[in-house]
Amino acid sequence: MIQDVDESLRALVRKEGLNGSKAEIAFDAPTRDWASRRNTPTVDLYLYDIREDLERREIAWQDVRGDDGLVTERRPPARRFKLSYLVTAWTQRAEDEHRLLSSLLDCFLSHEQLPDGYASGSLSEGGHPVYLNIALPPPQDRSISDVWSALGGELKASLDLVVNAPVAVHRSKAAPPAVLEDPKIVVARPDAEAETAPGGKGKGKAGRPVGTPAAAGPREGRLKAGEPLTPAMMPLQEETVHSGKERQPGRILRMRGAPRS
Repeated sequence: MIQDVDESLRALVRKEGLNGSKAEIAFDAPTRDWASRRNTPTVDLYLYDIREDLERREIAWQDVRGDDGLVTERRPPARRFKLSYLVTAWTQRAEDEHRLLSSLLDCFLSHEQLPDGYASGSLSEGGHPVYLNIALPPPQDRSISDVWSALGGELKASLDLVVNAPVAVHRSKAAPPAVLEDPKIVVARPDAEAETAPGGKGKGKAGRPVGTPAAAGPREGRLKAGEPLTPAMMPLQEETVHSGKERQPGRILRMRGAPRS
């Protein structure tokens, strides 16, 4: 991904940032030794820091579907990283360097996102935008002067460019088998509403009069189109929905409802 960001920035700067200048584009560390060897105008984009953007991290995994439309596997979403570039201009005169920096500033301010025509390699795939931020204040734990001190060079005018780019995570897990069986529905009446058979006397173990039949047995299956609900099926007291296989049920949904008046 990093090399794709480099090539995308090279194309953008060369087309819109140089403003007709024949300056070279480099990605080298602007050390004192490197600067002493420069004899042509150069725009340097030095990558000095890489950090993950935790505020844009996504958690939900993404479904990958096959030709039949079923989910075959799940993959974690792309992670986003901030790539910080130290942008400098190197010429024989300070005025020329300032003109180059001004043109580069206008270029990056004109694009909050990397245009599609400049995206290279993996950045052109997946449809994820690449964000560009120019000359923002650096984090509290880092300053531009510290960068120059680490490079061993003298502090000079520069632009801090932060590219927020996605990185694909090449990891996946197989999806569980799809549920292909129809749900099983059971409808039953409560015991309290079971009808008492004629001539019944006394009470049984469940507190019902002797001779009182138990609640109407559950009916399994589906109602046919236009088939009315019978008294044995109303009111709905308990409904159980099963899915999957009998030994390995998928989802069990149990609902209770108050009897209808």
